[in-house]
Amino acid sequence: MRHSNARVRHHVTSHPIVRVLAFVLFVTVAWSTTARAQADATTPPLAVVATTGMVADMVREVGGPCVDVVALMGPGIDPHLYRASAGDVDRLGRADLIVYNGFNLEGQLGSVLDAVGRRTSTLALAEAIAATLVSDDQLLEGEDEFEGSTDPHLWGAVELWGRGSDVVAATIADLRPACADDVRTRASSHASDLAALHAWALASSASVPETERVLITSHDAFAYFGAAYGFDVAGIEGISTESEASIADIRETADLVVEAGVRAIFIETTISPRTIEAVQAAVRDRGTEVAIGGALFGDAMGDDGTAEGTYVGMVRHNVVTVVTALGGQVAPWPDALSGWAEAWNLR
Repeated sequence: MRHSNARVRHHVTSHPIVRVLAFVLFVTVAWSTTARAQADATTPPLAVVATTGMVADMVREVGGPCVDVVALMGPGIDPHLYRASAGDVDRLGRADLIVYNGFNLEGQLGSVLDAVGRRTSTLALAEAIAATLVSDDQLLEGEDEFEGSTDPHLWGAVELWGRGSDVVAATIADLRPACADDVRTRASSHASDLAALHAWALASSASVPETERVLITSHDAFAYFGAAYGFDVAGIEGISTESEASIADIRETADLVVEAGVRAIFIETTISPRTIEAVQAAVRDRGTEVAIGGALFGDAMGDDGTAEGTYVGMVRHNVVTVVTALGGQVAPWPDALSGWAEAWNLR
């Protein structure tokens, strides 16, 4: 029977009409595949302008070759105070997509973003992440003059920030449909990496003695970090850095350091160390000492071309710096991120 079936199949596929139809089908599929490949090759990457390094990193990780990303604000730049230059306005005007944090982080850019956004696709990433939440319990409210507004520093909680992967993928897919499958795959991979980073940060932070889990920084950029990883957080300045710390702020913080027995306080890379140094001096005047535990990346990442110039590296640096200075033990680096570590020659 098997031999007979083989003969029948041979007879059918040898029929001239069938051979013609098969040839036409082959040519059609081949032409379609070639045309699609040529279209993909000739379609330029999506020109994306991002405001902060954290936002730019997310878009690059998810977009891959489908995007060409320019970040307006580099290392050490305070987004609260940043004003657009003429060159920035030109870049924004030529972008296919503008991605910014939102929740008024880029306060001085608000009017520019509003004007350009009338004719260009925009994405307020932190606000879009907030829209994915079932409830607002994970969002933190500002204090003092920012009471009633949402704290914009969502990237401090890695798990929360990771929700942005799918948001960015959907936005890119809408503007570049040919990239849809690729960006969704990349988004899933990036979200998995950030889940591993979050678990590592949790394990490392848990090693800090409970009595030592007080994180004092230059301004309130670490509330989400504290909520996610179990630290009581105090910033000398408020959520925005537009107003400088007062003498009363310095004294109040120094009192907290003495009363809580805080062993280390931290400067931030985008803010002058003077306020933290003033707290340290005020603590000394009260008859005790507090160390400066190191510099944290709050509102900006590290230098381009360094591990700290990536979001993963930024978080890694902050966790290592805080945990070590406050008496904890950094957990082993996750296997899921071993490739990232090898790429930066880190062990």
